[in-house]
Amino acid sequence: MRLYFSYIAINLKSQMQYKMSFFLTALGQFITAFTSFFGLYFIFSRISAVDDFTFGQVLLCFAVVMMAFSLGEMLGGSFSVFPRLLGNGEFDRALVRPRSVILQVLFPHMDFARIGITAQAVLVLCYAIPLSGVIWSWQKILTLALMILCGSALFFGLFLLQAAFCFFTVEDLSFLNLFTYGSRQFGRYPFSVYGKGVLHILTFIIPLALFQYYPLLYLLDREHSPFYMLLPLAALLFLLPCYALFRFGMSRYKSVGS
Repeated sequence: MRLYFSYIAINLKSQMQYKMSFFLTALGQFITAFTSFFGLYFIFSRISAVDDFTFGQVLLCFAVVMMAFSLGEMLGGSFSVFPRLLGNGEFDRALVRPRSVILQVLFPHMDFARIGITAQAVLVLCYAIPLSGVIWSWQKILTLALMILCGSALFFGLFLLQAAFCFFTVEDLSFLNLFTYGSRQFGRYPFSVYGKGVLHILTFIIPLALFQYYPLLYLLDREHSPFYMLLPLAALLFLLPCYALFRFGMSRYKSVGS
């Protein structure tokens, strides 16, 4: 792990060489992320509920998704450079080193300016928790923690999946942004508002609802079974096919040469 911490330290030091640029970028992301929050606020200034979810309940849902996405993007967003690494041959160097290939891709390319989105998500979450009307217990606190942690792992899996397709297409597939950055936008509301068809897709294919919608029902006392509390853990199974596809792509990869 010392090698990977060295990667992180060097990467952070390089980004901090231009401190004003770094802080302005982080501030820009912090401010821009509030546009979704204000969108919710203005919508609920006209209506009282969406699919029987009040403003405070929707805001809690939104804050959880934003928090999970920001943590997942903090690490998984490094895969955005993956097409370039394949194209210029840098990926070949990672293959010949006796270390994890994925970690060699992630840590040297982490964008620490994304801390702006994380800071916004923390503020919104702190605002949403007392406004949601949830009667908190240790079970619900655990549920909230699982929603955020497992959600961030799921978003990381989506970024990994997007990188895996680069082995077969050379460039990344932009339509997959629908499930990464698009999910951040669609996740502003409980997924049930988009209809049963979409909810089934986001339950059994891209299991975003497992960390967002169903545990939310448990927090709001609409479901009392502990099964709903533990559903975010089931979302972690999505990482298996994502990793398997990445490994399969590596086995088919041929060097670009010198």
